[in-house]
Amino acid sequence: MPRLRQVPRGEADAEVALPLYNLLFGARDPVAEPGTATGTPGDWWTVFALSPDTLRHAAQGFSYYRSPKRKLDPVLRELGQTWAGWATGSQFVFSQHCKSLRGLGVSEEKIAALPTWQTASAFDAKERLVLAYADRLVCHQGRVPDALFAELKAAFSDEEILELTYITCLYLMHAVMSRALRTEFDDRDDPIVEVPAPEGFDALDFLGGKRRE
Repeated sequence: MPRLRQVPRGEADAEVALPLYNLLFGARDPVAEPGTATGTPGDWWTVFALSPDTLRHAAQGFSYYRSPKRKLDPVLRELGQTWAGWATGSQFVFSQHCKSLRGLGVSEEKIAALPTWQTASAFDAKERLVLAYADRLVCHQGRVPDALFAELKAAFSDEEILELTYITCLYLMHAVMSRALRTEFDDRDDPIVEVPAPEGFDALDFLGGKRRE
């Protein structure tokens, strides 16, 4: 379950949340009867509905990146978004945008190769450049070498680079928030925990130390 309260249909804001509920869930109460057409629980929407202004702002971001006014090729855009999900460890963002790539006709070979794009032969030069830049945005918090940016400038217009930067960083934010709030497929326990030692194990004996008196 998400870490924040979900808003049931009866409490949903009539101007912002309810139209989105109708679009995604039909007449169902998404809290009592969760589930979307893409197989997600749908609790991202019911949590964001706590703040109609926040939900509106986020939904406008979805409209922005899908707009036909965008200069950037949608496949390249989705590569940045999908890498943001993978690199941040968001199962939700990664899984959803793998589906988006597939919907744009991207091959299964490329989708499967995304986690190892650095050594994969499936991607062309522009795709690898986009992934290298997305990696610098997500994993290095925007620390982009001049040489890499020069390659971007040679391959893309300034408008395309701005859109790629904005959309990739937007989905870094979504990935981080989804993990923090444990929404959708990110409702998972952290796998990095201490594994208990066998009964009778003595750490000091193992390390050759001495006990304090």
